[in-house]
Amino acid sequence: MSENADPDSSIPSRDIADVPAVEIVSTAALHLMSSAAVQLGLAEDLSDHRDLDEARTLIDALAGLLDGAVPRLGHHHAAPLRDGLKSLQLAFREASHLPDPPGEAPGERYTGAVVPSPR
Repeated sequence: MSENADPDSSIPSRDIADVPAVEIVSTAALHLMSSAAVQLGLAEDLSDHRDLDEARTLIDALAGLLDGAVPRLGHHHAAPLRDGLKSLQLAFREASHLPDPPGEAPGERYTGAVVPSPR
């Protein structure tokens, strides 16, 4: 892929070899987070949509990705991704009518049990 590979596009493309790994991982994580949020009914324009089976799969995938990548990302990049994952895990717990046992909810095999913070 070369710079301006699409002559009709005003947005230059980049060669995948030039994209840093942290950017690839972060982009993949953001796509998983966004999709999980939609499946949990958290999207403003799709608030009546909810598919917890799909959300479970996406949250598990996100947790696995972060589990493998966080040690290489550094705190600056990893912290917001971990926070987003925890928020999705908590939202899943709230949305579920039959909560999973601690440690068995989506992603918890990677993160450990996620419990709400005391208020």
